[in-house]
Amino acid sequence: MYNLRLTKLTACILTVCLAFHHEAARSQSFQKVAEHFIYEKAPFPSCHASTIVECSDNTIVAAWFGGTEEKADDVGIWTARFNGKSWSEPIEVANGIQFQWRLPDDVAPGVKRFPTWNPVLFQPTKGPLLLFYKCGPSPQTWWGMLMESHDCGATWSKPVRLPEGILGPIKNKPVELPDGTILCPTSNETDDTDEWTVHMEWTKDLGKTWTRTKPLNDPKSFGAIQPSILFLGNDKLLALGRSRQGKIFQIGSNNLGKTWGEMSLIELPNPNSGTDAVTLKDGRHLLVYNHVTKQSAEWGGRRSPLNLAISNDASSWSPVMELENEPQKEFSYPAIIQTKDGRIHITYTWKRLKIKHVILDLKQTAP
Repeated sequence: MYNLRLTKLTACILTVCLAFHHEAARSQSFQKVAEHFIYEKAPFPSCHASTIVECSDNTIVAAWFGGTEEKADDVGIWTARFNGKSWSEPIEVANGIQFQWRLPDDVAPGVKRFPTWNPVLFQPTKGPLLLFYKCGPSPQTWWGMLMESHDCGATWSKPVRLPEGILGPIKNKPVELPDGTILCPTSNETDDTDEWTVHMEWTKDLGKTWTRTKPLNDPKSFGAIQPSILFLGNDKLLALGRSRQGKIFQIGSNNLGKTWGEMSLIELPNPNSGTDAVTLKDGRHLLVYNHVTKQSAEWGGRRSPLNLAISNDASSWSPVMELENEPQKEFSYPAIIQTKDGRIHITYTWKRLKIKHVILDLKQTAP
């Protein structure tokens, strides 16, 4: 009788454990519901560094830079809008044309055009859609620019240059803090010493005034740039990003970004390539990155495959899926968001030829 009761108890516990396991598996299981290019043809041969946002009217807007090739003077910032079924035609909304004012002996003013770089879209809870981007000859010498849209990306204001020393979010989206402060993850690539440092910038008035931290890392120990910010609960934040150390870096804050701890490396590899991450509504975290080690990068292409990982605590990460895997090709610079309907939207550079858009949803049936 005792053995029978024990057997029934064991079976009950096993059933509960299996149910929990299946529920956990279901909650961490994603399926692709759409996969397409934002455009098939465009008036530029090369593109890179996409960003994506859900606007206040639920329109999804994407931006990227496109032109002859990265660093070329004709590279501009392009945008498109997604209505849930298809993308609009790409439109160039910004370029690097700078007017040189007439000197006393000049007959006419001169015009100089610089390349543009790394657009970042952000929709505050209150206020217009913001488009940050960089302009200048190189990442070592560029400066920050900002535009606004009051009609969810249909039209844009004239660009405004950010204050000296302020770059805005360098690649990945800002986050909005409980008091409305926009916290921008950013970084520097120093010209003369080629040192990479991460810092944070924040604005309380939609980009009119700014504050910034000092560098958060010693570039002699960690060469790090392009952070993303995750919410860990209470006032805790975690920044993850690209490094020169062969793995993704992390650095934490216990006071909503006012101060930060020591930088360290997580277990996931990084072949010196951009990443992005997002905290989901249920508190879990998704990370898009190239699961490539330095050694394998030499043989298999340094930015393939492109992977998606998930974590409950932003400490240990589990694989979700490979988004791309083609040796010696480039799938890079991802951007990831969760929209109001709970779906996950990811954009990324596809072989420097197109911008790809992937939509994921939670599977509704248990495995």
